Amino acid sequence: MSIATETRTDAQVQSDVLAELKWEPRVQPTEIGVAVKDGIVTLTGWVDSYTKRWAAEEAAHRVRGVKAVANDIEVRLGTAGERTDPEIAAAAVRALQWDALLVPEKIDVTVSKGWITLKGTVDWQYKKQEAERVVRNLAGVKGVSNLIEVKPRAQPAEIKKQVEEALVRSAQTDAERITVEVDGSKVTLKGTVRAWAEREEAERAAWKAPGVSQVDNRITIGL
Repeated sequence: MSIATETRTDAQVQSDVLAELKWEPRVQPTEIGVAVKDGIVTLTGWVDSYTKRWAAEEAAHRVRGVKAVANDIEVRLGTAGERTDPEIAAAAVRALQWDALLVPEKIDVTVSKGWITLKGTVDWQYKKQEAERVVRNLAGVKGVSNLIEVKPRAQPAEIKKQVEEALVRSAQTDAERITVEVDGSKVTLKGTVRAWAEREEAERAAWKAPGVSQVDNRITIGL
């Protein structure tokens, strides 16, 4: 049976997620519990920073056979890690202002009980991701809600052209097996590829196009 079509058992997925957590230097595997049912991974336990919680979720998503991740890990800050909401808000604003990739974007920051909410409008998906990355690592943060909107400055035809060219450039995707549809700023990917990694790479390529606000990845895995 090929890797592309192999159906993995929940026990295999659980074993690989645990192994991936041991490989992830930002978390201690003993802090995290892993349960798997029908390919859905549930992470439990508690950690002392939001960065660790996010890193554990990211590690689980990297494992082949994982369909989705339910992150029930709690963030419990020690006394040294506690920060007031005004302190966190001030630190977040400074971090966003000093990030060269986000100048001159205006991003609004709200903090409630250690949880940061980001709002605003940017023209690239990578800027939305960068804003979250910047505040995610601040001391005292317990979570981040990224409500930043991506508003396109490019027309649908231009977005389609950019995505198709990105797929052709990528060494990890077979562009001839993937079709691209654009509705406004939403990109829909269709087709059949040989491996999950190729499907993921196609989605990453689509997100890099300027003005893309949503990617609907309908690519299937086959021979």
